[in-house]
Amino acid sequence: METNSFERTFDAILNRIEKARLGVSGHHIVKIVAASKSATPQMIEAMYEIGQRSFGENKIQDMSDKVHALSHLPLEWHFIGRLQTNKINQLIDLDPFLMHSLSSLELAQEIDKRLHVKSKTMSALLQINSAYEEQKAGVLSEEALEIYEQISLTCKHIQLKGVMSIGAHSEDTKAIQKSFEATHKLFESLQNKGAKYCSMGMSNDFELAIACGSNMVRLGSLLFK
Repeated sequence: METNSFERTFDAILNRIEKARLGVSGHHIVKIVAASKSATPQMIEAMYEIGQRSFGENKIQDMSDKVHALSHLPLEWHFIGRLQTNKINQLIDLDPFLMHSLSSLELAQEIDKRLHVKSKTMSALLQINSAYEEQKAGVLSEEALEIYEQISLTCKHIQLKGVMSIGAHSEDTKAIQKSFEATHKLFESLQNKGAKYCSMGMSNDFELAIACGSNMVRLGSLLFK
């Protein structure tokens, strides 16, 4: 896809985000993370040229390849996939802006241990399974506040910046809305502990997520058609 084609697609998406954002508040800011797992480095560079700076990858190896291929650009890299423990050191070495998928206290402790050894820190979001779906990773809503607190207290090399969730896998808009609202309610409870990001919403449900309070959306297929 050429830059002009990207620009038309991006403008249309920005208009949709603007409409959803204004439905919440004129002061509500929404950050776009371009989920670039299907994008080539050339496509990412074309997106950069029209103003997109934040890109999210699901797999460590793909992220590594793209980080190195595009090291000449000042991009902000997010890790948005499921992290296997044998890939923790690789993720730390890639120094992501934000890790969205901190899905358990145990994973946080393992990452913290490796960060300590490497004398590094990492910013992360606690993943909430607010849809209560077995196939989804993340902590359950009723355990989230306590686990967030435990990570904050015991994992000194992890800087928690908020929460992330994936909307309910359902055709029922109300079920999706309910899962987003549950995550946002937790986010509101955590703002006094420094929570900054409520990462909710993907290509098929980002407008609903914004209406429910999301301030960070992860868009892939919509951007990279």
